[in-house]
Amino acid sequence: MDSKSLGQLLLMGVPGPELDSETAARLKALQPGGFIIFGRNIKSPEQLRKLLDDLRDLSATEPIITIDQEGGRVSRLRLIGQEPPNAQQLREKGDRELIKQHGRLTGDLLRLFGFNLDLCPVLDISYDDEADNSLKGRCYGTNANQVIDFAGTFNRALRSRGILTCGKHFPTYGSADCDPHHELPVITRTKEELEGEEVAPFRALIPELDSMMIGHAHFPAFDADRPRWPSSLSFNIIQKFLRDQLGFDDGLVMTDDLDMGAILNEVTFEQAIRDAVIAGNDMVMICHRIEMVEEARQHLEKVPTLNIQLALERIERAKKKMVCPNRFSLEKFQEINDSIWNLRLATLGEECAKQLSVEDGKRSPVELY
Repeated sequence: MDSKSLGQLLLMGVPGPELDSETAARLKALQPGGFIIFGRNIKSPEQLRKLLDDLRDLSATEPIITIDQEGGRVSRLRLIGQEPPNAQQLREKGDRELIKQHGRLTGDLLRLFGFNLDLCPVLDISYDDEADNSLKGRCYGTNANQVIDFAGTFNRALRSRGILTCGKHFPTYGSADCDPHHELPVITRTKEELEGEEVAPFRALIPELDSMMIGHAHFPAFDADRPRWPSSLSFNIIQKFLRDQLGFDDGLVMTDDLDMGAILNEVTFEQAIRDAVIAGNDMVMICHRIEMVEEARQHLEKVPTLNIQLALERIERAKKKMVCPNRFSLEKFQEINDSIWNLRLATLGEECAKQLSVEDGKRSPVELY
C-alpha cells in the first residue's frame, strides 16, 4: 500500500491560520484524507476561505474539510460571526421550524467557506443538563424520541444545503460521568439498556447520516474481557455492533479525536492508530499533535491490507457525495450572519440572546478548540 493511499485514512488538524511553505510541503507529501478546522485556524472570513482553498489545492484527491459547528459554545465560526443557539436552547424552545433554519443557515455558512462535512448532529441523550461530561448544551433531547425528532430535523436541513453530516458520539457519552477530553468514562449500561435508549437515535437516523463518530468510553457490556478498552478501538462495538448488527456497513466511520485524555492515558499511539482501523474505523482523527501524523501513517502500514482496502473504499464512496464550495463574498457572509442573529433572537429573546457562551475551558476543553 503506497504512502499517499494510507494518508487518506488520516483526518488531521492544521497548525495555524495559513499554510507556510514547510507545512504545505508536509501535507502535499502526506496527502491526508481530510482536515479539521479549529479556532486556531480562524482569523477572518477572507483568511478562512483562503486557508480552505489552499488545503484543496495541495490535495490530489478532494479532501474532507470539516469543523465542529453545532451551536452555542461548540461553534468555531462564532470567532468571526454570530453564535447560533445551541441544541438545548432549540430543544427547550421546541419549534421545529427554528431547528430547520439552524440547519439551513449552518449549511449555507459552511458551503460559503468551503467546508463539506459538519461534525454533527450530537445524538447523545441528556440525562442531566449539568453533567460534567462535555455535553452541556449540546443535546437535542432528554429522551430518545426527542433526539430523533429534533436532531433528525436539523440533520435533514443541513444535508439539504449540500453539507455531509456526522452522528456522534456512538454508542453514547450521555451516561458518562466524566469528560473524555480528560479521562476514559466507564459506562456500565447493559446491552439491552443501551439498545433501548442511548443507541436508539443512532439506529433511527442511520439511513440519513453520511458518517458516524465513535466516542471514547469503556463499555463492559461489549468488552468485559478488556478492562478500560475505549469504544473507539473496539471491534465488538464498531464492526460487530454498528456495522454488522445496525447496518452501517458501508458508512464512513471515524474516531473521535485521538488526542483526548481518554486515549492518551490508556493506550500507546501505535495501539490507537492500528486498533482503530482494525476495529472498523475508516479515518483516525489527530487534531492537536499534528507532528505525529507521519508516525501515524507509518503505523497504518502494520494494519492488515483488507482493513485498509475497505476503509479506502468507504472513504471514496463518502467523497463522491461531497459538493463544491459556493462562491465566496463578504456580502453573502454578512447576510447569513445577520440571519443567524435573527435565529438567536427568535430562539432566546432579546435579553438572553445578548448573553453569549463563556469560552474559558472550565467546563471542557471542547470550548477552547
